[in-house]
Amino acid sequence: MLFNSGYHGIIFITTFSITNITFVVSIQNTNVANTLVMIAMAPMLSAILGAIFLKEIPDRKTWIAIAVTFLAAVYIFYDSLQLGNVYGDILGFITGLGLAINAVTIRSAKKKNLLPAAVVGKLCVAIFAMFFIETYTLVDRDLFIVPLMSIMCVAIPFVLVTIAPRFIPAEEVNLFFLLETIIGPFWVWMVIKEQPSIETIQGGMIIILTIAIHSFLKLRKS
Repeated sequence: MLFNSGYHGIIFITTFSITNITFVVSIQNTNVANTLVMIAMAPMLSAILGAIFLKEIPDRKTWIAIAVTFLAAVYIFYDSLQLGNVYGDILGFITGLGLAINAVTIRSAKKKNLLPAAVVGKLCVAIFAMFFIETYTLVDRDLFIVPLMSIMCVAIPFVLVTIAPRFIPAEEVNLFFLLETIIGPFWVWMVIKEQPSIETIQGGMIIILTIAIHSFLKLRKS
């Protein structure tokens, strides 16, 4: 089944692996809010890639939304450059771009099952991570937290994200990542008291509101 996916499978495995790695490294090098705001750009990036490779040309409202989110991202990047967090932001942007490529790849291979490719991609990430693990021993709460994260934060979400673009446009799938952008920083603030900069909050709100309004207009039209 894996070999039947052809070049779509190879592209998916590659971007899937890179996206997982850049997401973790990005969070380690910038605020969680910055990383999630960069990921929130995935729907707009999907629209651009869909126009180029799938000939699904966005309408004027989508192009306006793309321009606004791009300017907001530049605003956040400029703030991070002053704070020395730009490396993490760039990796966050790469993560969003990888998600967009994945969605477009799945969309272009609607008749192919890319779930095996997702499994191989996760295996590649696991092999890569092995070189950075100091110990494989799980103690105390880790015995419950690690398995729970593996199922609830990795396995189930990525299986659903892999299946969804077969039924709806790639940019609509990535819109659900907005929930992570909104809820994620709140949970991080609750647990470890990490406070995003005012520029990140401002730029993030512009991106979220732009995509939310754009989505509402598209749904009302359909």
